[in-house]
Amino acid sequence: MTLRFVEKFFTILIVTLGCGLCATGQDHPTRGEKYLMDCANGERRAQGLHELRWDPALAQAAMRHANEMARHDTISHQFPDEPGLGARVTKAGIHFAAVAENVAEAKSPVTIHNMWMGSEGHRANILDKDMEFLGVAIVERGGNVFAVEDFCRKR
Repeated sequence: MTLRFVEKFFTILIVTLGCGLCATGQDHPTRGEKYLMDCANGERRAQGLHELRWDPALAQAAMRHANEMARHDTISHQFPDEPGLGARVTKAGIHFAAVAENVAEAKSPVTIHNMWMGSEGHRANILDKDMEFLGVAIVERGGNVFAVEDFCRKR
């Protein structure tokens, strides 16, 4: 199977299952968000690393930022008049010792994960042995998926 076929298959599967790409609650990830978390943890297992645990507050911080990216119709780690990553995570109620973020825009979560793993900095965030928690958010706008992965190690 070609990568293009696999991407199309998973994109159709995710949409068909009604993954709710515009999630509002973050206690439980949508199918697309769970896909990205499962991929991240699969990459970590392959490297002998512990799995990241879902954190609803971290996912809420990620969702706020994913909504900002969709509203601006572009990706960025920070927009004018938006707090930086540390302040966004603190506002969500998390006391962290370390924090990192991946952002992306593409047609599907499958493509986004592949892009992150093909980027040295994003891959390093996914495979950071010191990170413990993950919050993922996906927002769809105009046929594009805006995704945020927020990672942290708590104090």
